[in-house]
Amino acid sequence: MAPVMLDANENSLGSVGPGDFSRYPDPHQRAIKADLAKLKGVSADNIFLGNGSDEAIDLLVRLTCTPGQDRIVVCPPTYGMYEVAANLNDVRVERLPLTPDFQLPADAAERLAQSTAKLVFLCSPNNPTGNLLAPAAIETILRSFKGLVVVDEAYADFAEAPSWTTRLAEFPRLVVLQTFSKAWGLAGLRLGVAYAAPALIAYLNKIKPPYNISAATQQLALAALADASQLPEMQAELLRGRAMLAQQLPTLPIVEHVFPSDANFLLVRFNVDATHVYDQLRARGIVVRNRTSQPGCAGCLRLTVGTAAENARLLQALTGIGAEQTIEKAAN
Repeated sequence: MAPVMLDANENSLGSVGPGDFSRYPDPHQRAIKADLAKLKGVSADNIFLGNGSDEAIDLLVRLTCTPGQDRIVVCPPTYGMYEVAANLNDVRVERLPLTPDFQLPADAAERLAQSTAKLVFLCSPNNPTGNLLAPAAIETILRSFKGLVVVDEAYADFAEAPSWTTRLAEFPRLVVLQTFSKAWGLAGLRLGVAYAAPALIAYLNKIKPPYNISAATQQLALAALADASQLPEMQAELLRGRAMLAQQLPTLPIVEHVFPSDANFLLVRFNVDATHVYDQLRARGIVVRNRTSQPGCAGCLRLTVGTAAENARLLQALTGIGAEQTIEKAAN
């Protein structure tokens, strides 16, 4: 006989609408963790699930840093949420800028070994630059930095490199972030993952909200995991689109440089005003990301790989913008 659940003040009559979500979801997301553990070759105790990777980032800062006292390290240009989480929690930010080719500086491990920061965030493949950080540099930091080393692998499914989840047992201070928003195509679900030593995962579970992953999200994530065989073909199609854009964009007169990418986007430097290009693309109904204000990204826009039709439309629009620039120069 099924238990009579009268403890949580839920609506015992059911839900308004077509689905039944009248009961609170599993606060430990055990079914998803079991499937993910098999897929990733880790233990369920190594897995934390968050409302997007952003929740894991925020909780890691709150777990390790005392407000008004401690600091984190970021490596600009990089994902902005690390700094947002620090600011929200009154935690100072120490910046270790990447080199002009968007790698960690040669003395990064030495500088971090002397730092009193509690966390360093290493985004690899990096956003907005798209490239993997050199594994040897990350490993040296893992061996010398005293705090937690967070490797954000949101775009790792588009890169030809092993995940740092394969090294969790070797490095107890390693945290690996992944997400269902990119390769899995589930950005609207807001489901992120942190992989770490069981003791650290246990702390994250203690400070998270009780029901941080909704029942609907859990159901849809389980359905996606059951269809994981679709993932390789989606990856392959996006990589074909990335390769095509990487080949075609440099042929455009207004494009100065296309940076190598291990992600599902390309960072592109223009030899004309990039903000003007951004505005002109918007006027043509194409929205990209303006990264001109980021360190090392002057004149750059970040272009997500779209469908074949979207990629063709982007190239056509950039060709038109370039033609207008040529006419303007001739007129002046």
